[in-house]
Amino acid sequence: MTIKLLDDTLTVNIRHDASDQAFDDDICLTFFEDSPEEERIFVIEETNIYITPDQACLLILALERALKEYRASNQEP
Repeated sequence: MTIKLLDDTLTVNIRHDASDQAFDDDICLTFFEDSPEEERIFVIEETNIYITPDQACLLILALERALKEYRASNQEP
């Protein structure tokens, strides 16, 4: 799944990378920045972060909690 953020200058691709079964951290978050170097969040254009399924679940829970708090604040469009 690919998500565009920050006025489409940051692309986040989330995928399962089954190429190396020896490690549990086979969920890959790829961040690609299409912006000038001085405006980047990351040092290079593309950064990969590998996480475990448990870490992915924690990210999902954190996002769901933040969304629930947002909706509870009556600011939903």
